[in-house]
Amino acid sequence: MSEALFELPEAYRALQEQAQALARAVRPFSARADEADHIDPDMRAQLAASGLTDLVVPAAYGGRHEKVDALAVTVVREALAAESAHLDSLFAMQGIGSYGLGVGGAERVKAEWLPKVATLGAIAGLALTEPQVGSDLRNLATTVETDGDHVVVTGHKSFITNGGDADFYLVLGRQGDGFTLVLVPAGAPGFSASNPHQIIAPHVLGDLHLDGVRLPADHVVGPPGKGFSLVLATLATFRVSVAGAAVGLAQAALDEALRHTAGREQFGVPVARLGPVPSMLATSWVEIEMARSLAYRAAAAASRDPLAALNLSSMAKVGATEAAGRVVDRAVQVMGRFGLVRGGLIERLYRGARPMRIYEGSTEVILDSLAKQLLKGLQS
Repeated sequence: MSEALFELPEAYRALQEQAQALARAVRPFSARADEADHIDPDMRAQLAASGLTDLVVPAAYGGRHEKVDALAVTVVREALAAESAHLDSLFAMQGIGSYGLGVGGAERVKAEWLPKVATLGAIAGLALTEPQVGSDLRNLATTVETDGDHVVVTGHKSFITNGGDADFYLVLGRQGDGFTLVLVPAGAPGFSASNPHQIIAPHVLGDLHLDGVRLPADHVVGPPGKGFSLVLATLATFRVSVAGAAVGLAQAALDEALRHTAGREQFGVPVARLGPVPSMLATSWVEIEMARSLAYRAAAAASRDPLAALNLSSMAKVGATEAAGRVVDRAVQVMGRFGLVRGGLIERLYRGARPMRIYEGSTEVILDSLAKQLLKGLQS
């Protein structure tokens, strides 16, 4: 059941095996890590030892490839998310939190931080959302002001992954009529973090408080006022990898449901052959393979040209995360009361599937954007 119907090229199969080996290695403490409010030290040590984080950094700064390969990241996330949401997030955020720096950062700042990202010597974060701003980033209240050969960042970022644990953050703020991305080290004077929120699938999550944080001008990432282009480039590269993570989670849920229903009898037959259960299991398999095929196709396209493939990546993200929600819900249903046990694998996967339909572009926001593209094509 774990074999995909789509054959990856040999290099990616080897990468998949490496990621699966890491997933097996963390299994003894994955349940504990998935309930953690802060980065689990054992998980960090295992991920660092695996060397996989060099996939999210350009080769010039200690990475594995000349540029970040979206298909490689997607394949790895599929394997990691099947075992631990904490591990998947820790891996993914090294790329999401540093990609803009690799593309648009000053040479001195890239040389200081990116080699540490590649080895997990430094934890990265991306700070976009605010207490009153989620998807509508053009209403950001955080400001970036130029002061001689420095910039000053002031504002409050909320619901930031790795908030309070990261060593640096790429912070998006308003500057004049545009928006600027700035690298803010966690140790900068005027910076502090708090942890006022937690979600149904525990996550390393925090709020960032920037009280006139003064930084050298070379900490501006990309041209001043053009920060949105770097945020878009980050999404174009990494959004499709969420689809990979969703496929991995869904596959884990189906595997667990299959083990349970094939090994438990009711009315003299295995539950897997009872009533609607066979159809529910088979439907989940169909949906997983459809999601996996689209995820791989979109990720391969994003590896070649992330921006040109953004619509396809968005489709893959919506399709896979929505499918994962349905698959894990069926898994709970066919397992009956055993699917409801707190602390069980299915319960953990059930909670983990829900946020996927919201972060990195909610289903509704993405579908609205895709609909606009459809209409634009019609009008042209």
